[in-house]
Amino acid sequence: MAVELDVFVGNTTIMDEEVYQLWLDGYTVNDAVKVRMAGGVLDECEANQDVLLSDTMDQYRTFQMCERLLQSPAKLANQLLFQIPPHRQTMLIERYYAFDDAFVREVLGKKLSKGTKKDLDDIGAKTGVTLKSCRRQFDNFKRVFKVVEELKGPLVENIRQHFLLSDKLARDYAAIVFFANNRFETGKKKLQYLTFQDFAFCAGQLINNWTVGAVDNMAEDMDVDLDKEFLQELKELKVLITDKDLLDQHKSLVCTALRGKTKAFTEMEANFKNLSRGLVNIATKLTNTKDVRDFFIDLVEKFIEPCRSDRWTSADVKLYLTHYTNSAHILDSFKHQAVWDRYMGVIKSCIFKMYHD
Repeated sequence: MAVELDVFVGNTTIMDEEVYQLWLDGYTVNDAVKVRMAGGVLDECEANQDVLLSDTMDQYRTFQMCERLLQSPAKLANQLLFQIPPHRQTMLIERYYAFDDAFVREVLGKKLSKGTKKDLDDIGAKTGVTLKSCRRQFDNFKRVFKVVEELKGPLVENIRQHFLLSDKLARDYAAIVFFANNRFETGKKKLQYLTFQDFAFCAGQLINNWTVGAVDNMAEDMDVDLDKEFLQELKELKVLITDKDLLDQHKSLVCTALRGKTKAFTEMEANFKNLSRGLVNIATKLTNTKDVRDFFIDLVEKFIEPCRSDRWTSADVKLYLTHYTNSAHILDSFKHQAVWDRYMGVIKSCIFKMYHD
């Protein structure tokens, strides 16, 4: 019996972006076929379900063979097994390392260890992300962490070079690595309103201003460890709340600058000392590992919640913190301006980002 076959020979690896995304999202072949059929692919291609199943299985096999290369992206460009154009390689890598904000929000600040990996079932159920996708994302976080842990130099640049990621994704991974290294608490109830992007922004501020790498670009500890010398110097700021004359003078300068500029002036004046004590106490305790972990909780409890309860707007917060920071420069007997600016620059940026009206 004669059978006619149409044969096509080519050397470029055919990859359907939609199928790739379904594979990354942890869909089984059969579920992926259902999604493709619902999208009307059979009508577009005038094919039947068997052909679609065969195509989907074939693509899934290709992705599985590519996976070990995607785990070391530099190898993808130098291998000969798959003929993949450069722009396609970029897409494959970027999407492989992309993650769900809902998923990363659950693991942010946790140890990237087997213990956390055991919780992925629960995290998947809570976030609606498939277990397979949770595992890929978690393993990516762990892989990046392990590679950059051994490297000197700027964290974002190291991630970008070794994993060939876009600047935005490299910065997000830098935040994940930084949080995992310093074990910042992000899971408490009062922090639930904050998104991953809120935390990622704050991580960028801390990395760029408070780490050893912020001072020395080729430091041994790169950008994941906070500058211990700086944390020690922060203790000097205590004088702003322990010296009564300095505290009164600071209050007077800030209130003079704020009077007539905001409806919340009465509350700002009444709460000045409590808010100032809160911010300065956060600074002086950062030499303790536990207080570093509680950094974001402290910002919410000591500053953001009191301002919220007094109905300050974001503009009020900005106005207050700007004058609060600048007025310290006019205090005659206050000699720690450089440390103050390095501290308050980050505190202001983080609070502005974390204060949701």
